[in-house]
Amino acid sequence: MSDPGDRTRSTRRRFLALVGTGVPAALAGCTDRPDTADYEAGRTVDPPAANESNASAASAAAARAERVGSDYAVPLDVLVLRSHELDVKDDYRGVVIQGTVENTGQQRVELVEVRTRVYNDDGEQLGRYLDSTHDLAAGATWSFDVIVLEKPSDVGSYEIAVLGSLA
Repeated sequence: MSDPGDRTRSTRRRFLALVGTGVPAALAGCTDRPDTADYEAGRTVDPPAANESNASAASAAAARAERVGSDYAVPLDVLVLRSHELDVKDDYRGVVIQGTVENTGQQRVELVEVRTRVYNDDGEQLGRYLDSTHDLAAGATWSFDVIVLEKPSDVGSYEIAVLGSLA
């Protein structure tokens, strides 16, 4: 007479043997599936030499330009906007709003942001840009450069504000 435990062990062994050989075989079949994604053919074009510096300058300016400020920055009485002006640079920056901010307080300001809104001649907003710094000591002055990603001929005016957060 056979032991019922032998039958259970035998059934388990067969199951594990089937799973042990079946799963790897099934997975092997999955790895050979063709890629069904729709790809579009691309091409590269060498820009004319005269435009290379403009493209490089535009990408460098875009990489350095800031557009989103910190939620922690708020108006602080100790941050004083001492000067500001719009200028057009001959380097990668292009249109820049430059100026200085002074920390007139008695403690360090952890974050300082200069935020600008740029408008065309019709008063339509073209964009918002900012520059920021960290750890402005008490009594210290910071020179900022807000990079504006607009053509000089499109910019008619701007508004500017300084915000910060204390340590």
